[in-house]
Parts: sequence; structure tokens; C-alpha cells
Amino acid sequence: MAGGAAADEEIETVRWLALGAAIASISAVGMAIGLGVPLLSVILENRGFSATAIGLNTGVAGLASIAMAPLAIPIAARFGVVATMLVAIVAGAFSFIGFYFATDFWMWFPLRVVLHAAITALFILSEFWISASAPPHKRGLVLGIYATVLSLGFAFGPWLFSRLGSDGILPFVVGFTITLASAVPVVAAWRESPAIGGAARRGSFLSYVFLVPTATAAVLVFGAVETGGFALFPVYGNRIGYSEADAALLLTMIGLGNVLLQIPIGMISDRMADRRTLLAVCAAIGLAGMIVLPMVSLDWYVVAAVLFVWGGVVAGLYTVGLAHLGARLTGRDLASANAAFVFCYGLGMLVGPQVTGIGMDILGAHGFAWSLALFFVCYLALVAARLRGRG
Repeated sequence: MAGGAAADEEIETVRWLALGAAIASISAVGMAIGLGVPLLSVILENRGFSATAIGLNTGVAGLASIAMAPLAIPIAARFGVVATMLVAIVAGAFSFIGFYFATDFWMWFPLRVVLHAAITALFILSEFWISASAPPHKRGLVLGIYATVLSLGFAFGPWLFSRLGSDGILPFVVGFTITLASAVPVVAAWRESPAIGGAARRGSFLSYVFLVPTATAAVLVFGAVETGGFALFPVYGNRIGYSEADAALLLTMIGLGNVLLQIPIGMISDRMADRRTLLAVCAAIGLAGMIVLPMVSLDWYVVAAVLFVWGGVVAGLYTVGLAHLGARLTGRDLASANAAFVFCYGLGMLVGPQVTGIGMDILGAHGFAWSLALFFVCYLALVAARLRGRG
């Protein structure tokens, strides 16, 4: 009874200003990412780099995320959540525009490191802020709202790219401005930021990676297919005959699917006793989408419909996995679990573009779909094994 009363009290004292600020800030960053990832890939493609080279440069983002994930919480615990987020926003904005002035390919590697280290810190701290402010019995719904707003940013980014193109400094200035603008809601909710204090109770950072393997593997797969997909879909679209603008609009369809499906998926997860079943369904639909894609690739409208459903359901791997962690942990443990969650996302960012790029170079254009399908197959095998076990 006492536990139920405490939960009810927490529901009644949700910090909506904090929740809104964290969601708005990270969604602005998502918009800049949605613009930047296809922009940078198209520029490299136009300069004559192979899909493998593009995947290698994009994969550096995963290394940056892996390196930053264990550091974000200790840094924020010392300097404060908001101060750390503001520094990350400034670093990300200036590294974004730096790509325009970097004339040599090697320069893009340190810029990727700075940009994605900053983005990683922002995601970890924003998601901790959101989870700490969410009602416990509606955490899936709240995280569905977060994923929806974030997806709007991701969807708007490729749409901006389709309008701005890849020539000149303008798309870089727009990305720089959007990233800096994400600081505004953070400053507005400065007093509402959560404190990170005390020591984690579950041992080393890596112990959180293996605490709920079905959830952390889900976000690893999502990171792989999202980053590999966003980075190399413009290349895939070009190789099967689509214009730069048409390929960018197909990326927008993925984002729109995310927008419409994350709240229903989050609400469903709140009502499920075992979220692993829902995670398996999301992965199965992801696999089906990649099997179908090569069969319908010549019809833009059918591809758009497939990617709309595919993108929305696959993003549920992130939403449901994060809700599962938030339901089990609080305080410093929750912050550390969020960091481990993003760490696994970074692992996916590292391997996804590499596997996809190599697959396209070996198998041709449709190696794009077959490479992404491989990740879903591996994840479904893991879920099947876990469902027969304990967790």
C-alpha cells in the first residue's frame, strides 16, 4: 500500500516543464542529425568515395558514442546536467559547420568524433531527465511522446535536406542554427534539472550493458539499422535510379512512420507483462520490410509505404527497450542504465554503416536491404533464446 501511494504521489507531481524542455531540446538535435547524416553521405558520394569509405566515416560516430557513454554521467554528476548539456550543444553546433570548411577526407573523422560525442552526452542526459520526470505507470506513453517528437525532428531533417540540397554552406548554417537553438529549452528549465548523486549500486558500467540483454541488444540493432540506413539509403536510392530529392523524401517517410506509431507502441508496452514479446514483433516486422524492399524497389510509392511502416515499428525497439529500463531502475542506477543503453546504440552505429556499406559493395545495391535484414535475424535468435530462459 505504501509503495502504491508513493507511485500515485509521483504521478501527481510530474515535472512537466522539465519533461517538455528535455524533449524539445533533444528533438532539435534530432532535426540537425536528420539533416546532417544524408547531407554528409551525399557529399562524400559526389566526391567519388565508395560506400565502404562512407560507412567507415559514419561508423566513427559509433566509436565516439562508445567512448562518451561511460563518461557522460560522471561529468554531469560533477558539473550538473544542464551545464554539461549546454557545453555539448555548443561543441556539436561548431563541429557540424566545421564539415563545410574541412577540405580533406581525414578531417571529417575528428569532426565526427566531436559531433557524436556531444550528441551522445545529450541523448543520455535528456533521456535520464525524461525518465526521471515520467509517471511510472505511464512511462511507455511518455517515452512514446518523446520518440514521436524526436521522430518529427528526424523526419523534418531529411525534408530540409531535400529542399536545401548538398551545395554550398546554407545546409551547414541551418544545421548549426538548429543545434544551437536546442539550448533554449534547456536554459528555460535550468531549475528543474535532475540531480545525479550517490554511487551506482550494480557494480561497473559494463554490468548495466548485460543487465537486461534483450533491451540492450534491441537498441544495438536499432542503432545499426538506423545509422546504416540513414547514411547509405541516399547512396542506395541513387544506385537504383532515384533522384537525390526522391531518396531524401523516402527517408522522411521513415521518420513519419516513427511519428505516428511510437505513442501506440508505448501505450501497448505499458499494458504488457513481458515487453520481450513486443520487441520480437518489432524485429520481425523489421526483417519482413527488408525482405520485401528489393522486390518493390522500382515503385517509389510502394517503397514509401513499406518504409513508413518499417521505420515506425523498428523504432519501437528503442522506445520499448528504454521504457523497460526506466520501469526497473531509479536515480543514479537509472542514469547509468541510460548511459549503457546509449553505449549499445553506439555499438550499433559503429557496425551498422560498416556492414551495410560492405554488403552493398559485395552484393550490389540490394545488399543494403540484405545487410539490415541480417541484424534482425540475429536479434530474433537472441529473443528466442531469452524467452526460453529467464530474461
